[in-house]
Amino acid sequence: MKKLLHIILAATLSWIAPHGLAQQVLKLSTTTSTDNSGLLNYLLPAFEAQSGLKVHVISVGTGKALELAKNGDVDVTLVHARPAEDQFVAQGYGVERRDVMYNDFIVVGPDSDPAGIRGMKNVLEAFRKIVQTKARFISRGDNSGTDQMEQRYWKEAGVKPEGAAYVSAGLGMGEVLTMAAELQAYTLTDRATYTTYKARTGLAIAVEGDPSMFNPYGIIAVNPSSHKDVNFSGAMQLIRWITSEAGQQRIASFRVNGQQLFFPSAKQQ
Repeated sequence: MKKLLHIILAATLSWIAPHGLAQQVLKLSTTTSTDNSGLLNYLLPAFEAQSGLKVHVISVGTGKALELAKNGDVDVTLVHARPAEDQFVAQGYGVERRDVMYNDFIVVGPDSDPAGIRGMKNVLEAFRKIVQTKARFISRGDNSGTDQMEQRYWKEAGVKPEGAAYVSAGLGMGEVLTMAAELQAYTLTDRATYTTYKARTGLAIAVEGDPSMFNPYGIIAVNPSSHKDVNFSGAMQLIRWITSEAGQQRIASFRVNGQQLFFPSAKQQ
């Protein structure tokens, strides 16, 4: 009898898989900020319940997230580096890019503020002062959206810390914030991750409010013409949901310590 039951179970499972009744997986590459902040843990259960899909999240820097999408290792990507996103689409690797939300970058550092930049509104002037005072700066150093923005600021400022004053960590945002706290150094961060880690690091906001520190996020489906095996249908389900009124409202309602960290920006279609 047991043998018969095993045979029936095996036959049932072999029929379910090719007929698509097993729960489908949607692979999403995204930035550490959407994961570290807790946003995805707040958003995705609602989407999964509605769609029947199970979202597998790969949280890395934007550069790596786009590389995974380029190689067809994921189905959809949610990132924050608009020039890199536009290039990704222009080269034919992605389709259906849409705005999702935004927040901003900030410069944070030790409460003692050794560079004397607290309250400054111009990030380039603040970066120059960090170099002038030989204060230590911790860089993501991982080609993430934050790292790309930081490197742009140094280039536009015309200066960059040297030697022991500049540490290129090659780590995610949460780890870099922890390192900055340990080394009493400054770093550039997205506000969402900083808010999530503030209590454990004790770092203070030094520079905020510069219009150039605007930080938009976009979502892009991997081009099925380049990778036949991607779950394009699932990717479009997520894109439509996260840019819908319901998805946008859920983004707006996400709070950490009572503070809204992401602001919806999708154009309703």
